[in-house]
Amino acid sequence: MSDSDKWSINDMLVWDSHSGFESRPDARLNQLKTWRDAGVSYLSVNVGYDVRPWQNTVNTLASFRTQLAKMSDDYVLVKSVTDIDRARAEGKLAISFDIEGMESLNGNTDMVSLYYDLGVRQMLFAYNLNNRAGGGCHDKNVGLTDFGRDVIKHMNHVGMLVDCSHSAYSTTMDAMEISTDPVIFSHSNARALVDHERNIVDAQIKACAATGGVVGINGIGLFLGGTIDPAIFADHIVYVSDLVGPEYVGLGLDYADEEEAEDIADVFEANANFWPQTQYKDSIGGFMSPDKLPRVSELLTSRGFSATEIAGIMGKNFRRVAEQVWR
Repeated sequence: MSDSDKWSINDMLVWDSHSGFESRPDARLNQLKTWRDAGVSYLSVNVGYDVRPWQNTVNTLASFRTQLAKMSDDYVLVKSVTDIDRARAEGKLAISFDIEGMESLNGNTDMVSLYYDLGVRQMLFAYNLNNRAGGGCHDKNVGLTDFGRDVIKHMNHVGMLVDCSHSAYSTTMDAMEISTDPVIFSHSNARALVDHERNIVDAQIKACAATGGVVGINGIGLFLGGTIDPAIFADHIVYVSDLVGPEYVGLGLDYADEEEAEDIADVFEANANFWPQTQYKDSIGGFMSPDKLPRVSELLTSRGFSATEIAGIMGKNFRRVAEQVWR
């Protein structure tokens, strides 16, 4: 491949549907430089999850919004897809927020619209363990509760993406049946390739595509089979593409830098019930960083993907869904 044929990350929209760093008010957003330097156009930043109380989500949102306002030369907190396009034209990284688990609602569906107004554009049901909304992927396989069903109605109304990552099989299948908007898995890999409970089975992938949604491929080594080799990451893209089509595949790296990885390890140790030993007996295997995406694109080219298909996987597929769902 000649230099003129090589893919440049600066040539297309790159959409990372989930960051992996710890969500807490004292977290510093200077780590966003990793994505900006790698040429990523848009990143969804997690601001809360079921491991921490709902007040943490509110306080983290307050902190992150304040920090971003002071970093406006480099980052933009976006409300719409048009804002993302404008941020990209200005050479800035577009940011919105996500929440991992509906305990952040404190049992109150009115919180959905509040979070949306504060910049949250996607939310998943449960973080690994069952909660008031439904089931987690490392717990008893249960479906959506009445509360969870009501939350989906509110999410569809305000334009928040329904995200099925980390959730139980039955909960995800219920959600994809009743949501009137496309449903996503923001950061989940193919269980057919790596048999881990955090990965998703073919029926979930097919149901997601049937809603018009997208599966974001996760860059954590454990869910890739113990390695962060871009070739293995590409294998999961190829698998999902072969199963449902490349228009239903995207990126959800779940990346955390070295400093954040140490903090996450401390959280693992203090809240071991969220990460059962049967599934996490070894190291999580590291995180694939966004600067590896050009290599992923080269691998996809070598495996027969067209430039249009790669552009979709790198960002346009998630953009399409957001344009349809966000209000």
